[in-house]
Amino acid sequence: MKNTTLGFLAALGATVIYGLNHTIAKNVMPVYINPFGFILLRVLGATILFWIASIFVKHERIERKDWPRLIACSFLGMVINMLAFFKGLELSTPVNSSVIITISPIIVFIFSAILLKEKIKLIRSAGILFGFVGALILVLYTAKTGLNAPNIPLGNILFIVNSFAYGLYLVLVKPLIEKYNIINLLKWLFLLAIFMNFPVTIGEFSSVDWMNLPIKEAILPMVFVVVGTTFCTYLFNAYALRTLSPSTVSSFIYLQPIVGIIYAVSTKSDSLSFVSVIGMILIFIGIYLVTKKQHV
Repeated sequence: MKNTTLGFLAALGATVIYGLNHTIAKNVMPVYINPFGFILLRVLGATILFWIASIFVKHERIERKDWPRLIACSFLGMVINMLAFFKGLELSTPVNSSVIITISPIIVFIFSAILLKEKIKLIRSAGILFGFVGALILVLYTAKTGLNAPNIPLGNILFIVNSFAYGLYLVLVKPLIEKYNIINLLKWLFLLAIFMNFPVTIGEFSSVDWMNLPIKEAILPMVFVVVGTTFCTYLFNAYALRTLSPSTVSSFIYLQPIVGIIYAVSTKSDSLSFVSVIGMILIFIGIYLVTKKQHV
């Protein structure tokens, strides 16, 4: 029971950090750093932190048979997931991102059904439909663009790609988390991510004027994203997956729109529209139906 409670707290902590990240990261891009350059900064920083942390845990050797799954998890969770989300965040808005990523629980359920052969009941099928209709509304309703959201429809599509990658990552990484020490596992996942992200991200990373970045507007948010949104959230979610199912961990994403929207609106970084609310309601109905009566 204690471990389960700590798992819930870890998942909740990761969700709060993610909720704040929607606006914090948005305000840095692309003024001080472009999204792909930000991803290389994230994986480099997190890799260093996890390898330092691994000094204090018992060394483990990854079995040869687990490397294909390890590589797939790194590609989904630390490459596609991150690149799609941060590029989407540059193109769209914090409110849209915090709402659309809530389809991840639906995606986790779909992949669990495919990979774990779980039956999809009618009520959950209806939930999947509601969720995707809500997400589709958010993708299509804003054909207009703005100074800080130059291509909202494309950005919203990238959020959906992010949700698919993250959902599959949660399902595939669960067996590895149960088998290996979390720190040892994550240090390899992020090290692999450096090499996979490098060709796509090095150009934007190199173009950053690192010596002249303002502390408050750029450096502190970057530190938050590396330490909080990357190191802490992946560690928290991995710990949560030790005691909770992927579907339960992903269900905490429900709280992200609340955290993200409140923060974005309170800091005047974004605003709500009627259509946004309709799309959000449909997504909430969908994820409720998908996870109804689902236990840890």
